[in-house]
Amino acid sequence: MKYALNDKQLELLKQVAAASNTYEPLNAHSGVLWALTQRELVQTSRGPRGRQVVVLTADGRFYLKHGKHPKEAEEEKQRLKNDPAQAALAPANGPELLTRIREANGSVTVPCPGPKTRARWRAAYYHALHHGHVPQGCKLRFNGRDKGDMVLRLLDEAALKAAELPAIPAIEVPDQLPPKPHALITRTSKALGRSKTTVDTRDRPDVVPIHVSRHLADRALRIAHALITEAERRGYEVTSATSHHRGEETHRLVIRIAAHDYPWEITERTAKVPHEPTLQELRDHEKHPWNRIPKYDHNPNGQLMIASPHRNAYYSPSYSQSDGARWVLEDRLGHLLRDLEERAERAEEQCLAAEQAEAARRRNWYRALRQAREAQIAQHRSVIIAEQARNWRLAEDIRAFCAAAREADSAADWMEWAEQYATSIDPLARPVNTPADPPATQQALREHFGADTYAHPWPFNKAGQWSLPDDTTKAASD
Repeated sequence: MKYALNDKQLELLKQVAAASNTYEPLNAHSGVLWALTQRELVQTSRGPRGRQVVVLTADGRFYLKHGKHPKEAEEEKQRLKNDPAQAALAPANGPELLTRIREANGSVTVPCPGPKTRARWRAAYYHALHHGHVPQGCKLRFNGRDKGDMVLRLLDEAALKAAELPAIPAIEVPDQLPPKPHALITRTSKALGRSKTTVDTRDRPDVVPIHVSRHLADRALRIAHALITEAERRGYEVTSATSHHRGEETHRLVIRIAAHDYPWEITERTAKVPHEPTLQELRDHEKHPWNRIPKYDHNPNGQLMIASPHRNAYYSPSYSQSDGARWVLEDRLGHLLRDLEERAERAEEQCLAAEQAEAARRRNWYRALRQAREAQIAQHRSVIIAEQARNWRLAEDIRAFCAAAREADSAADWMEWAEQYATSIDPLARPVNTPADPPATQQALREHFGADTYAHPWPFNKAGQWSLPDDTTKAASD
């Protein structure tokens, strides 16, 4: 278990310790209180009024006094007690260290050693490294120099290089725009306007969406020119996409990779600084206390960023590259295109998987529909054959009755009519043929088909014959 506490947990522990008798936690403390209870730093019970109360334990008092859990202190004490004995078991030099690593299949782990043990293993590592004991073509790696577990590994250098990802080619950004830049850059340059503070070309058609300070506009244009040129060189399309929502048009500049659009814009990052209330804000707050004064301001900090304009939306993928402590945005354009290419590749795989799943559902639907049609025909024929058998038996019974009645001198006209009726209902009085199939409409098949009869194009014509192409027929009968 992790015994260290975060700020919220430590604050609640101090509140419990500061309570004169017992502490009644708020509902918002439930997760933090559970963490303290699991560490046995506090105990919970029910007070006189049935409400939950919290009291500090001895372990909790120890934590507040020493800054660590008693079990952590005990583990540290035991670790230091065993440190001399563990240090004596450490390798004495580099060759011995390499022998142990080979015997352990290339990796040795020393769980959280004491300072003397750690020093002995570290000395053996440096002895092997600086006295030429590491075999040619191998790398000796060492993790856990000062804390945590020590892990020493002997790795094949050729295998390491083979496992390394290929370097992402950089995209060169010109120091100044060429005399004839990309058409999008030309239109964007004209759309910047004359503002001396901030330029904003977002939500305009056929321009690069830029929202930066004026002195960064030239750099943003050069970066956009390099990105657009490289994207088109790789065969992608950079175009303006317009969407309509509630009667309003929204314009986005997108990089289209394999029919997948990835909108992007260049913006300036901001820094969060404490807000200094103005006199007007103070006067308004005094008149209307419910109007809150913002705590922070977000001021532009001069760092550029290329990102999706929907990066804060949960339903849209987020991708971005920006200036950082170790690089500038110009160095990250290749990474941005690589990210978009990987997203397009995953999207293609998902589309293919979706198409295959839809094709499978379609085949299953038609297969089930064929089975339903067969069941409908079988039921229809069973009803007819049962009726023919009943009529045949009835006709035979009527003829036998008429023969017996004639011997009893029954009315001849009545017997004649009865024999004619028997002939009319006797199915064997005429050729017996296969009956016509029932209609194959959605309504007629609904009783036998448990799925939605309108999910796919209906395959039967008015005569009840299968009317789809042969490939669909084969797919449905697989």
